[in-house]
Amino acid sequence: MQAYNFSGQAEDARKVPERRKFRREGEERRREQLVSAALDVIASEGADRATVRAIAERAGVTQGLIRHYFLSKDALTRTAYDTHMKRMNEVSFAASGAAEGADPAMRLAVFVVATLLPEALTDTAFGLWTGFVQRVRRDPEMAEIHAANYLAYRDALEALIAALPGPGGRARTTADLRARAIACNAVIDGLWLEGSACPQGFGKGELARIGPDAVGSLVY
Repeated sequence: MQAYNFSGQAEDARKVPERRKFRREGEERRREQLVSAALDVIASEGADRATVRAIAERAGVTQGLIRHYFLSKDALTRTAYDTHMKRMNEVSFAASGAAEGADPAMRLAVFVVATLLPEALTDTAFGLWTGFVQRVRRDPEMAEIHAANYLAYRDALEALIAALPGPGGRARTTADLRARAIACNAVIDGLWLEGSACPQGFGKGELARIGPDAVGSLVY
């Protein structure tokens, strides 16, 4: 089967899907650029001031282009929040994945430390957290995004805890694993939040050293 271009030269019609794939990839990159611009504005100005105009100016595009990719500012904000949460989770997922095959206690430790390293305690990350957190309570769809990403992190944490021997060598119950994962997650979140909000209150790398010990005290 053949298709003809405007010059009349024959082309293999099988190349058409490749063109469509290239177009999809281009559109995905454009969406990613718009999401990154939205995150930049939200981090510096707050979610309420992240207007379509402000995001368009940051991205160097027209407001109409944003509306082409996102039905509304809220849709873009939700996508930006989901992207931010996944990126934060991926830091710990990648760290524990790189330690695959290591001692279970070491894998848990690197999972915790990844969230508390100085490079994770940034003004940008904290600005995004403060910019998004109020919307989570007001917007049911934002709440669903939050819950999905929170559970993804907690489930990964629970799996790492499950690989460790239980207190006294006893088998861990489902309820015990759940409770310990919730508690450990809360400790990690608290350390991250304080370290991001008040970095001058801690020594360099101090929270990354404290985190594994604090989590370890809850695991056994």
